[in-house]
Amino acid sequence: MADQNALSRLPKIDQVLAQAALAEALDQLPRALVLRAARQSVDQLRRDIIHGAAPPEAELSAQAVAARAADLARQMARPSLRGLINATGVVVHTNLGRSVLAEQAIARIVATNGSYSNLEYNLEGGRRGSRYEHVAGVLREITGAEAALVVNNNAAAVFLALQSLAAGREVIVSRGQLVEIGGSFRIPDVMARSGAILREVGATNKTHIHDYERAISDQTALLLKVHTSNFAVVGFHQEVALPELVALGRKRGLPVMDDLGSGCFVDLAAFGLPREPTVQDALAMGADLVAFSGDKLLGGPQAGILLGRADLIGLLRQNPINRALRIDKLTLAALEATLELYRDPQKAIEQIPTLRMLSTPYDELATRAAALLRKLRALKLPRLAVRGLRGTSLVGGGALPLAAPDSRLLEVAIEGRSATALEAALRAWRKPIICRLDDGRLLMDMRTILPADWAEIIAACKALAA
Repeated sequence: MADQNALSRLPKIDQVLAQAALAEALDQLPRALVLRAARQSVDQLRRDIIHGAAPPEAELSAQAVAARAADLARQMARPSLRGLINATGVVVHTNLGRSVLAEQAIARIVATNGSYSNLEYNLEGGRRGSRYEHVAGVLREITGAEAALVVNNNAAAVFLALQSLAAGREVIVSRGQLVEIGGSFRIPDVMARSGAILREVGATNKTHIHDYERAISDQTALLLKVHTSNFAVVGFHQEVALPELVALGRKRGLPVMDDLGSGCFVDLAAFGLPREPTVQDALAMGADLVAFSGDKLLGGPQAGILLGRADLIGLLRQNPINRALRIDKLTLAALEATLELYRDPQKAIEQIPTLRMLSTPYDELATRAAALLRKLRALKLPRLAVRGLRGTSLVGGGALPLAAPDSRLLEVAIEGRSATALEAALRAWRKPIICRLDDGRLLMDMRTILPADWAEIIAACKALAA
């Protein structure tokens, strides 16, 4: 039964708004939002009382309700898309925005989007230009490709290529390469939507060049090779190498497309990782068209990049669907700045965060972990326990699924909180800290923790353990 005395003590909205806590919120936030928060706070108290859960009298004061409303207003004003700290050790984390942009890319976005720009204007000729030319030149320079086209992601790049070159005709693909990428998108489904007809060849674990050759008919439009970037087949396994497929394509007058998926411009084996085929490799082996992502191993913004023969790129560019898939000016700015760093591969490794994280040796991670450990222990909080241990990271982003580079981890525990509760509390921190849970332990992986993250991690641990 409702407590009528408690209901009568609920403050009026104008009384709540007159409190100092909300006066400060009104200076910082829109009045309509603060008013909504105040009404919701009073309404929630009223519902609690009606359902027999009357709060203590102190919580019914105008001052207490105002404080509660101010907190709610700030939560409501918080953006949905927010920056956070990736302490998982997954470098290209799809759920956490994949690659962190280089400082140069961020600066270029600001420089070209805080004013008008020459997005589709030719400054030399004083006439309409093409947005695609802003990155086509540097892509040709870095890779040696004849031509380049960029769309909004790699799925779009593959779709555009299939729709432009093979609608109503057959595309031959090895059965072992019919991959499913994130979000349950599958190569056969993308192909079906493009209007191309899938012709599977070979077995799940073995495909030979004669499988392709026997499948070729007058209905064949394209030979497609798909990199199985998010899984690996081991054991009794064989696939047709790209040079073999290219030779067959030349012999039968068919273009060969290589969908590299993640795509990279540098040899990752130099970092102790398994060797990943580079974009330059695929083009040098004779692929007529190469497709890959911009925001995975490349370390740039989300984009789908197509490189290859000028005549094929021309057909793709002229397809009306291309307009629906085109990238915007923010992406172009970030991608151009990222690509420019690859003119000097060593500079790219040092300044593109994805490459820098992947190339950081264990000893350096151990040194960083020891320094952060000292700072956390210096807080002298009895409830906080931190220790360092050896572990492994992941590349992520559907790339190098078997790679697990050595890393240095911090195990963090707070007395009175389970690892699950601590993980939730860190995830709810003002700048969310996303950690790993492993066998009842909360772990932070130094490989993906940026130097700028340390202060926030220390502040969170201090507040939660105080």
